[in-house]
Amino acid sequence: QDCAQKYVVKNYFYYYLFRFSAALGEEVFYITFLPFIYWNIDHSVSRRMIIIWSVVMYIGQVAKDLLKWPRPLSPPVVKLERRADAEYGMPSTHAMAATAISFSFLSATTNQYKYPFELGLTGAVLFSTLVCLSRLYTGMHTVLDVLGGALISAVLLVLVCPAWDSIDHVLLTSPLCPLLSIAVPLLLCYNYPKLDPYSPTRADTTTILGATAGATVGFWLNNQDMGAAYSSHSFGPGFRLLSGPMLVVMLARFLVGISVILMTRQLMKSMVLSALRYHYKFPVGDLEARRRLEVEVPYKFITYSSVGFSATVIVPLLHQVLGLI
Repeated sequence: QDCAQKYVVKNYFYYYLFRFSAALGEEVFYITFLPFIYWNIDHSVSRRMIIIWSVVMYIGQVAKDLLKWPRPLSPPVVKLERRADAEYGMPSTHAMAATAISFSFLSATTNQYKYPFELGLTGAVLFSTLVCLSRLYTGMHTVLDVLGGALISAVLLVLVCPAWDSIDHVLLTSPLCPLLSIAVPLLLCYNYPKLDPYSPTRADTTTILGATAGATVGFWLNNQDMGAAYSSHSFGPGFRLLSGPMLVVMLARFLVGISVILMTRQLMKSMVLSALRYHYKFPVGDLEARRRLEVEVPYKFITYSSVGFSATVIVPLLHQVLGLI
């Protein structure tokens, strides 16, 4: 495949900078970064970022598979990512996620915390720009793909941000929230656009929607119980200079939380896949069977909804038991 072509790195600074920046737009980064915000910074900020992340990623993935615009030709570009090359190009979901996450964080914190707005704006622009440029450097997107993704996210943020307080209130208080949080994402996953040949976009989208569904149920449950282990005021009204002991506690929370998430993910993957193999009678190494709709969607959704629920309910309770609150 052309993404496996050989290349020579002439500037290692740009190479590592943009490979690292590209990693900041991956699902793995957000599935660790967003829980970190929840455990250590602010519940309300984390809720907003998780919901917006899932919405823009779903819209971006579906748009890719409906438009079916190809990735840049190679040559002339050199493609540095093998897996992503199996997807279509327009819009860039890296650009969408980076723009949505960085600017939703800015809008969520600018009125709650005392810090220079210019500093936050610079950080948001720098983060999103680096991720966008990384998609050009790695040969995975055209300029139009990246601009399209950033523009779609900007429009969604303009539409959602004014209504966020109302949305958040419904998420936390509506008795229908747990049911809808599971039913709506599952419906979207099962009715995802069909592609031939196979593309990993449905699996990635199911992962994101599953994690968000589990987290949203956790948000609702914590609010009903009024026993969330820590509130959004844990760190006071401003971003204070962090002391050594506080940094240790934050690191301990993160390590405990990530350990629980990884164990939950591994356990649920094994259990769900075993149950599906037993039900649908396919062998362990049958990759084609795992890509079938009736296997892929429940496998990914149940696994990652368990991860989202663990991150928002189980981990905070464990933090409390361990005296990390």
